[in-house]
Amino acid sequence: MTITRKKGPLYLQVKKIVKDRILHGVYPLGGHIPPEPQLEKEFNVSKMTVRNAIRELAEEGYVEKKSGIGTIVLTNMSVSRLSKGKRFTELLVEEGHRLEKRLISTARENLEPGTELHGQLGPEAIRIERLYVLNDRPYIHILHYLAADVWSKAEQEAGGLPFESLYDLLEEQDIVLDNFRDAFSVGAASAETAKLLGVPAGTPLLVRLRRTHDVAGRLVEYSIGYYQTGLQPYLVSYDT
Repeated sequence: MTITRKKGPLYLQVKKIVKDRILHGVYPLGGHIPPEPQLEKEFNVSKMTVRNAIRELAEEGYVEKKSGIGTIVLTNMSVSRLSKGKRFTELLVEEGHRLEKRLISTARENLEPGTELHGQLGPEAIRIERLYVLNDRPYIHILHYLAADVWSKAEQEAGGLPFESLYDLLEEQDIVLDNFRDAFSVGAASAETAKLLGVPAGTPLLVRLRRTHDVAGRLVEYSIGYYQTGLQPYLVSYDT
């Protein structure tokens, strides 16, 4: 995992990556995160950078450092104000699953006039393509379209996402999300999606279309996800 000073303080980048791994079950509840020397080597940063990252995670209640034992994961539930957007992944982690997010591509894309995206996001959007891997098996192929002002051209040219969580990216821009609107259907896997998910082209998949709006009612994210529900059903929790 490469981090650079162009993306902000190094310890915050390490913190966000480790937190994201906790939230997605890579570092399971009650288990240990890797020892500090291992994290230093992985991120190519100093001992102080890693210690500052772990210190903040401990202050936020995610981990606890125990002398002679290591750093233990105390919770895998997000305390972010955007946590509603992460509920599906939290449910999977609660059941003991591991989710890994792989970035496939990022680009600025011109939107076709007359389309819904052009009407709501403008002539240009940021297109982010990712693959979610569930317990080492491809599970979700997802395309995100973000308002162009969310991520500057300079940030994009620095390479990669600023950090692993898309909703952290929105939060860093002081964008407060007001609601998510999901629409579900069944669609046939395209050749590209089928290849990424390891299924035959034309395989029926659950398709989730999400529109995410901020408190001003502006569309800030539009995403299309293709789910291999034969591997794991889509989970929803209703509170009473």
